[in-house]
Amino acid sequence: MSQQQRAKLFQRQSRAFSAGTVENINHQWIFFDEETDEASSLDEYLHQDIEVFRGHRWRKGIIEDNGAVRFNKEVLYLMDEERIRIRKQLIYSFERLLEELNDDSFFQFITTLNSLDFSIYDCIYSYNQLTFLKEAESRSGVNFFTFDNGTDICSVQHHFCYAEKSHDRFEFTMNTGKRIVIEKMNNL
Repeated sequence: MSQQQRAKLFQRQSRAFSAGTVENINHQWIFFDEETDEASSLDEYLHQDIEVFRGHRWRKGIIEDNGAVRFNKEVLYLMDEERIRIRKQLIYSFERLLEELNDDSFFQFITTLNSLDFSIYDCIYSYNQLTFLKEAESRSGVNFFTFDNGTDICSVQHHFCYAEKSHDRFEFTMNTGKRIVIEKMNNL
């Protein structure tokens, strides 16, 4: 699986954006999240991916200072009460795990998570034991993740053993009692 294929899986994830509107209040751009009704300074999202709804379509760009948005070589400025979407950031330790997983385990994990109606952007808690074992020759342990899609909660335990062979076991447990276990073994 190439980096491009991994990126496509990321792009297809639901709830990847915080959507809302922006307003210029006292010379400061404020983002109003339509889901949580929370207001925050747009400065908190500088240099992050943004989509602006303009001309009856979403245009992808990067947030810059003073309400500027860079679309490739073009720079446009936000307008009051304009609809925008800001790509959510993954929890750092969870993002590191996704980078660390081999292709098969990565694909199995994400497709199983998605089949339960959860997105990688629903991760609200992450503990990645692997980050503490970087230098070890043989690495084993358990990672813990919690996902909340607004309707249900899913807890994931990732049991791993990376030695002569690679072994990943994901245990998904939902608040409804549903459980799924997937296991992947590979040669290193």
